[in-house]
Amino acid sequence: GEASVVPGETQAEVVDTLRGWGFPIAERFARVEGTAAALDVYRKIEAERADLPFDIDGVVYKVDRLDWQARLGQVAKAPRWAIAHKFPAERAQTLLEKIDIQVGRTGAMTPVARLSPVTVGGVVVTNATLHNADEIERLGVRPGDRVLVQRAGDVIPQIVENLTPDAEREAYVFPHVCPECGSAAEREEGEVVYRCTGGLICPAQRVERLIHFASRHAFDIGGLGQTLIEAFFRDGLIESPADIFRLTEEQLAARKKDGRVWAAKVIAAIETKRTIPLDRFLFSLGIRHVGEITARDLARRYVSARALGSVLRHAVFLRGQIEPVIGEPERKFVLRRDKLLVGAIETAGIGPEVASALVGFCAEPHNRRVVFDLLREVKPADVVHE
Repeated sequence: GEASVVPGETQAEVVDTLRGWGFPIAERFARVEGTAAALDVYRKIEAERADLPFDIDGVVYKVDRLDWQARLGQVAKAPRWAIAHKFPAERAQTLLEKIDIQVGRTGAMTPVARLSPVTVGGVVVTNATLHNADEIERLGVRPGDRVLVQRAGDVIPQIVENLTPDAEREAYVFPHVCPECGSAAEREEGEVVYRCTGGLICPAQRVERLIHFASRHAFDIGGLGQTLIEAFFRDGLIESPADIFRLTEEQLAARKKDGRVWAAKVIAAIETKRTIPLDRFLFSLGIRHVGEITARDLARRYVSARALGSVLRHAVFLRGQIEPVIGEPERKFVLRRDKLLVGAIETAGIGPEVASALVGFCAEPHNRRVVFDLLREVKPADVVHE
């Protein structure tokens, strides 16, 4: 902080002065000479940690002389004259009861360990992250195993070791379908995360997808922002993009006192979007890797929704016909398959990653139903080349 006159030339002198003025000072504050003495204080505080009336996760060493602090300065928000020394994370043993899969708003599927309650660092832990399928395989954990748990950084619980790796239990198999909607779960080349391909129909992703659908670079529906979409979804007024176009003034007016004018404005804004450029329509679907530029490239290449739909139907058919050759590694098969999909889509700038995501989205019956339902309410405009 600022002071007209700093009451001392060292950190220790300033703290002593504050203590004399009646400010509460930690009893374990100490001025020491040398590294060995500093580590002695660290070990004493670590030993007393469990009995302290507050939680701490380490100690901080500071250069004592204030003029040296000024000379050393700082980098961004970190002073060069101080360093934190964290205590080792506290650990405890418990039983791994089961492994659940949580689906995030982007479709990422994260395994979560459900544990028998155990106290770690003064906190009762019942859940711990397992990060991804590779981490489960590395640890070799299965429901029924005894595991060692720690709170990483004394905040996030995590499993660090399987204590019963030799017990006869079946290995855990990471699910290849989304537990929320039943859509296929896929992991792209070079990634560790499995993702749900359900997109618009997955309950875990639906609200976020609806917000994206109405956003400025997609359908750009004025007055229909995040708060309203969340409220409409929560109250059962909308579940899919097409439901937005089925809203009525009567439904909205009932939500506000004297809400007729407001409801009329919202419905009018929705009605103006029943015809929309093809690239915005594509972008609004929230297909992974299909951003504004890719959507524009596809729209320009195929001009109409009918022509693009025909190409994508063929690509989906082709994807279903491609099978691994006996003895072919999975990675090689995926590369071969995606190369064929790139050829089927035949659009400049569309590589294997985008082609796989686009065709994977279209291959899901759930997604096709949502898109066909939407097409009953809106019309993507053909691209006009000038």
